[in-house]
Amino acid sequence: MRRVAANEESAVAELYDRFGSLVFRMAYQALPNRPEAEDAVQEVFVRLWKTAGRYDETRSALVTWVMLIARRHLVDKLRRSRARVKATSLDQPQVPLTAAAESKSTMDQDERLKALMKRIEALPELQRTVVTRAYLGGQTLRQIGEELNTPLGTVKSALSRALVRLRERSGEELAL
Repeated sequence: MRRVAANEESAVAELYDRFGSLVFRMAYQALPNRPEAEDAVQEVFVRLWKTAGRYDETRSALVTWVMLIARRHLVDKLRRSRARVKATSLDQPQVPLTAAAESKSTMDQDERLKALMKRIEALPELQRTVVTRAYLGGQTLRQIGEELNTPLGTVKSALSRALVRLRERSGEELAL
C-alpha cells in the first residue's frame, strides 16, 4: 500500500489484480446488475488509491482493509439509492421492458438471491446474523454489536470469517 500511496501505477495494477475479482463478487451480490457492480468496483479502487496512506499493516491484513473499504462503499451506495427520489415525473411516459426481458432479469436476480441466501443460511448463527444485518439490513457493525450485546471485535471477526466462507462457497459453485 505504500507504493500505491506513492502513486506507482504498477502498484495500483497489482492491487487490482489481487483483489479486483473479490471486490467484484461482493459488489455483484449486493447491487442489482452487472454495470452497477462494475462501476462500484472502479469507485472502490479509486477510494483505495486515495486512502492508501491511511492503511496500517499492524492493525489489519490487507484483504480485511480492502473488503472493509468495499463494504463501506457498497453500504453507502445502497443507502443513497434507497433515499434518492426518482427524478422521472408522472407525466413522462415510461418505456416498459419487454415481458421476456423483464422476466429473464427477474429470474436471474431471484436465482442469484436464492443461491446467496442458501450460502448465508449455512453459516454459523453469529456469522449469519452479522452478514444479514450488515448487508441486507444496512446496519453498521457497531449497531449490530450493541443489539447483540457482543463486543465490536467479535462482530468484525464474525463478518470477516463469514465473508471468507461465502467467497469459498461461491468459488465452489463457480467450479461446478
